[in-house]
Amino acid sequence: MLLNVLRILFLLVILSVWFVSISSPSVSERANPPDFYAIFYSGLGLAAFAFFLDILTPKKSLAALAGVFFGLLVGMFISWALAPVLDMINEVFRIGLSDTAIRAVKWMMGVCICYLVISIVIRTKDDVRFVVPYVEFAKQTKGARPIILDTSAIIDGRIDDLCQNMVFDAPVLIPRFVLNELQFLADSGEKMKRTRGRRGLDVLDRMQKNPDIDVEIDDTKLPEIEEVNGVDQKLIVLVKHHNGRLVTTDYNLTRVANLRQVDVINVNDLANSLKTIAIPGETLQVKIIKPGEEADQGIGYLDDGTMVVVEGARDKIGRELDISITSSIQTSAGKMIFGKPEGFSAPSQNNRKAGSAGRTTDNRRR
Repeated sequence: MLLNVLRILFLLVILSVWFVSISSPSVSERANPPDFYAIFYSGLGLAAFAFFLDILTPKKSLAALAGVFFGLLVGMFISWALAPVLDMINEVFRIGLSDTAIRAVKWMMGVCICYLVISIVIRTKDDVRFVVPYVEFAKQTKGARPIILDTSAIIDGRIDDLCQNMVFDAPVLIPRFVLNELQFLADSGEKMKRTRGRRGLDVLDRMQKNPDIDVEIDDTKLPEIEEVNGVDQKLIVLVKHHNGRLVTTDYNLTRVANLRQVDVINVNDLANSLKTIAIPGETLQVKIIKPGEEADQGIGYLDDGTMVVVEGARDKIGRELDISITSSIQTSAGKMIFGKPEGFSAPSQNNRKAGSAGRTTDNRRR
């Protein structure tokens, strides 16, 4: 919108300067015909060049309004520096333009230069950098960088506890497309998706009602976001635009964000770094829920959702066992603990061979 208003103002200013210059006595009376053609063609050519160069420039994100004043200042300085060049060209090549024509050309040149500079500043991002050979003065982020939540982090729910305990003392941004995805899940016909979507909306409702958490629904619309497909890609573009940090529990999104050089916080990694590592030999109590992949394995879960694989517990489904930890695996996708029941001893290879030999002998006798 701001860029379109700027274009309209540019056309109006150019037409006004051109009309006033043509209407001046020295030109209207045709006392000096070169003045008329110089004003007409220079105004038309410079305006067309500036306008089409602006249209053909690739679109980027909208910068802050302060960029307009910065561009205007730079454009005026460049116009002031180029003004003597026009006088020199008129004298060296003996074009014979009057002072009125020279003044009109200078005005239109200044308007075009200011327009181009402002347009470039608006189209660039707000991290303007002033580069000096071997030295770069880059923009520094002031204040806390916002954290942007994806759908998985909201549904997970632990982000609410982390914000309440001041682990993240920063504004929390919820993109509109993430909120739309939660609503889509909450309205789904599948029970599991509907439950997940409603849980995410409940978590957002608690966070918004908490006065200690600054939650904001972000409605930023950028051409880059509209051009990409998929919530994950839109999140990465939005995080880069806000210079924030992405919070998620999605392992694949974490990897993609790292490849795109986006700061990402995986809640699973954060939780794993705060957990006490399961040391082999320690004991814990777990309820066997289902059989495992191996023939004698049983699967149980801790209260935090950690999977526990218990050897020799396939026939103990539904029972709570005291197990001894043998090993554990900890990754970004989650954590797994391996153990065996107290007093359990796995059958040795000799026992297995003996059992196999006995079954073979019985079969022969039959």
